[in-house]
Amino acid sequence: MPNDLTPVIAASTRWLLAAYPAPPGALSRALAEAQARQATMLAAALRYPTSLDVQLLHLLAPSGSHRLDWLTGCDPHPDDTAWRTWVDETVVSWAACLLADPVLAARAHQALTATEHHGEAGGLQRLTDPGDRDAEAAVLLRHPDLLEAIACLHRPQLMEVLSVDSAELS
Repeated sequence: MPNDLTPVIAASTRWLLAAYPAPPGALSRALAEAQARQATMLAAALRYPTSLDVQLLHLLAPSGSHRLDWLTGCDPHPDDTAWRTWVDETVVSWAACLLADPVLAARAHQALTATEHHGEAGGLQRLTDPGDRDAEAAVLLRHPDLLEAIACLHRPQLMEVLSVDSAELS
C-alpha cells in the first residue's frame, strides 16, 4: 500500500493555484507554486502524521474538491475531475491558514518534528519567511481575506494539533 502523500500534495497544490492564481510570468508562477507546495506539504504532514494515517488516506480516499469548488464559485471542467478527487479539503484549509500567516507556518514547521515526516520537509523558507518577490508572486495566494472562506473550514483542528504538538515540544 502506498505510504506517501505525493498525490494529495500535488492535487491540493494544483487546486490552490487554480483558485488563487499567480500574476503573469513564469517566475511568478514558479514562486507561487513553491509556496503552495510547501504549505500543502506541511499541512498534509501534520494532518497525516504517521505512515498508518497515510495508508488509511489511500484506502479511504481524500474528500475531493467539491465543497472547496462550491465555496470559491469554481465550475471545474469535466476533464479536471480525475486530479480533483485527490484534493483533501482539510489539507487545503490548513495550507490556506499557513499561507495567510507566516508566524503560524513557522510554528507548524516546528510541530513537524512530532510526525514521521520530519525528515521530508526540506527548507520551508518561502512559506515561513517570504521575501518581497515571494509575496508579489503569491499576492492572491497569501491574502488573508481571500483565503478566509477556505482557512476557516478547519482552522480549529489545526490550532488544536499545533497546541498539542507545541506542548510536546516544550
